[in-house]
This record gives sequence, C-alpha cells and structure tokens, in this order.
Amino acid sequence: MASDSNSNLRITIESNPPESRLAELNIKCWPKWGCSPGKYQLKFDAEETCYLLKGKVKAYPKGSSEFVEFGVGDLVTIPKGLHCTWDVSVAVDKHYKFESSSS
Repeated sequence: MASDSNSNLRITIESNPPESRLAELNIKCWPKWGCSPGKYQLKFDAEETCYLLKGKVKAYPKGSSEFVEFGVGDLVTIPKGLHCTWDVSVAVDKHYKFESSSS
C-alpha cells in the first residue's frame, strides 16, 4: 500500500454526461462560481462535484508535474484533501456542490 496520502486523490472527469444525469443531480439548482484566466492554488476541504458551463482548466496536483485537463461540458469530481494548482486558460463558469462530511 502506498504511504503517500496524495497518491489516491484523483480528479475524475465525466465528459459530456447525458441531460438525464445532469437532471438527476439537479445541477441547475447548484450555486455558480467563476474565475478569470490565471493560476490558482486550491485546497479542497470537502469533495467537490462541478459541471463546467464555460472554461478550460489544467489541474496540477501538489508535488506532481502531471495534470488533469477539463473544460466545457465536463462533470468533475475533486476529492477531499486535494491540494492543486488550477491553470485556467479560458475563464471558468461552473455549477458546483460540496459533499457534506458525514463520516
């Protein structure tokens, strides 16, 4: 087993999920957030699920040179505890939801 706690923190992407999936999640009722192009240091204290209406992002997990890229139409899940840098090349507009920590 890996002792590096960051090794199992992976961003997952569902590209262009069907409208039925978005309706099931009730995404249109989630809050919205946006940012302009730039680099942002982010720490996720709770799991976030977001759906990008606009934008393009390369997310670099802390301590890694590898990145995950996502953009318009992607349903993205970011694990609790992840530290990463978002390199935003196209301004972001997204719906988002944080999971409440119940465990």
